[in-house]
Amino acid sequence: MRTLISLLLYRIVLIVLTPVLLLVLIIRSRTNKAYRQRLKERIGWIPHTCKPNSLVIHAASVGEVIALKPLIQKLLARNDCSCITLTTFTPTGSEQVKKLFGNDVQHCYFPLDVWPCTWLFLHRLKPSALVLMETELWPNIIAQCTSKGIPLQLINGRLSDNSMKSYKKIAWLVSPCLKAFSCILTQSEEHKKNFIKLGSLPEKTTVSGNLKYDISITEETAVKSASLANYIEGDRKIWLVASTHPGDEALALASFSRLKQQHPSLLLILVPRHPERFTSVKHLCEDQQWHVVNRSAQKSVEHTHDIWLIDTLGELLACCALADIVTMGGSFSTIGGHNPLEPALFEKPIIVGHDMSNFREVTAQLLSAGGLAQLHYPSNCSQQILHEHLTKQVNQLLNDERARALMGQAALKVVKQNQGASALTCETIARLVNHN
Repeated sequence: MRTLISLLLYRIVLIVLTPVLLLVLIIRSRTNKAYRQRLKERIGWIPHTCKPNSLVIHAASVGEVIALKPLIQKLLARNDCSCITLTTFTPTGSEQVKKLFGNDVQHCYFPLDVWPCTWLFLHRLKPSALVLMETELWPNIIAQCTSKGIPLQLINGRLSDNSMKSYKKIAWLVSPCLKAFSCILTQSEEHKKNFIKLGSLPEKTTVSGNLKYDISITEETAVKSASLANYIEGDRKIWLVASTHPGDEALALASFSRLKQQHPSLLLILVPRHPERFTSVKHLCEDQQWHVVNRSAQKSVEHTHDIWLIDTLGELLACCALADIVTMGGSFSTIGGHNPLEPALFEKPIIVGHDMSNFREVTAQLLSAGGLAQLHYPSNCSQQILHEHLTKQVNQLLNDERARALMGQAALKVVKQNQGASALTCETIARLVNHN
């Protein structure tokens, strides 16, 4: 009874907030017009081109879509999982689906988790099963799938200690969701324990490994890397600062200013995480008198250029091949960091800040193997001290080719030793679909 009351209250609150949620999307569209496009899909009005009775897999954004690629390819190769609908929340995730899979999968936006929206989504799509990823726990659609007999599975489950603190506050709502899954596959033993503490059934909670390890350098990526390399004139050391958030660029530029004194030909490649920040990041660089060239301009990066701003989508992985050193953004504040496995795949030495809570196990493994350097500093330290730490670490690696090579080799070894989650996840999903 308590669960039903909790779900009812959740539904009432979200129904009231629906206009606010749609307004947020419209506001975001001021900097990214894609957010005001296809709004019908946000309320569950799925295009008629999407065939019903498919396996629906939800990936929130770009990183999750990329991580799913090996798994989707394995599922498509099977006769029992050949029709797949891949949903996302963000426009960048949507673009990534089109780029990676073309017409091999159906695609639409995942609806707002509001009762009328999720009902319409399920009514029109009639999924044979719904697969959610990591911590995508949506009470309305989970409850409706349960009532309709639609099998549910959570894959690549991730529930860090920090996330646990938040979820415990709404355990009355989350625990019933976890119990509704036919199977929960987690990234590690630590995540498994946290899911069980929060309410998942032990007999239905299994460690599968992390799908994000199952990446590879495809022919397309290799061709893209070669193409990008042709834009850079001369033989220059390259420092790639990837997936940056507000504050990351200022930190990188402060260090870059110091590094250029000892390495005049050093090229900084900046890859902002969100497209709506491309313009502001360029202005920040230019305000500091750096010579910047935009990737979208498709112009050569000449020896007079200091910074190459990657203001395009889907090219971060290819950029990793060009770098001598890679620093992951989102790790110097409270964002939780971004995936260090992409530069590891290319045998690159990796530098991160203190907060890699989104990739705790991955970071620990890379640290233990010597494939990653993590900066540690007092939480209340000044930006001056912070960029001095970063400058020192980058400079040491720029001056030591052997150290760069050893770190890169160690990073790649970690990737190879932990691959295999896609195969196990594929078999589990196939059993779920066939059982249905």
